[in-house]
Amino acid sequence: MESAPVIRRPGLGPAIAVVAFAAALAGCHRPTMKAQAPAESAAPDRPGPAQWNAASGAFTLNGKPVTAVKLWTFDGSTDGFTTARSQITPAAVQGATMTVVDPILRSPKGLNVPGGRYNLVLIRLTRLAPGALWDGALHYTTGTHGEEAGYFGKPVAGADPKVGETTTLVYDMAHQKRGGPDWTSSTIDQIRLDIEDKPGGVFVIRQVAIAEDPDPAAMAALAPPSPAPKPAEAPAKP
Repeated sequence: MESAPVIRRPGLGPAIAVVAFAAALAGCHRPTMKAQAPAESAAPDRPGPAQWNAASGAFTLNGKPVTAVKLWTFDGSTDGFTTARSQITPAAVQGATMTVVDPILRSPKGLNVPGGRYNLVLIRLTRLAPGALWDGALHYTTGTHGEEAGYFGKPVAGADPKVGETTTLVYDMAHQKRGGPDWTSSTIDQIRLDIEDKPGGVFVIRQVAIAEDPDPAAMAALAPPSPAPKPAEAPAKP
């Protein structure tokens, strides 16, 4: 059986080559589309006694390394932290984003932290949206009491960041705002941060640490003075 003759069209080969060359040339100048993650803010943290050292993955306090018994870094998860009614999700880059409805942010339970040795709490966060009323109270539970109004600390540095600002809240629980010296004589089971008293604020929680204070004298100097005792009332005249 004879094979069918091949029909050749003059000039078709060079034309195809020209079209292919033009398409390749156009492809060289077409921009490549790549998905890009949101850029981390390049702004430095607010100056303060506590700073996060990204290279070592740890905090420093007044330039001294901080030894943490508990450290949460929220790398792709919420690390077991929960809220009451607020929304908390892993942040796009690093951290946990919290949209405040109710201010409560709780750590996992069962921390078993000896408060007498580890009385420093550091919370690094970034404010993304303005809020109505800053709080910053740090409550905690022990084997003998729950989250009670008589036991909490307030930050001695780093409070109430502005929108776009990253700061580290510093809690010296050896000089807690109310209930001292309960923390230092207790085993801490859980901590709770009340960020703001009213809804609306948005924060990224970057890192949280419960740690040993490497500079107790400096922290004591930052503690607010104790209120002066009220003068004794003069006895009523008969």
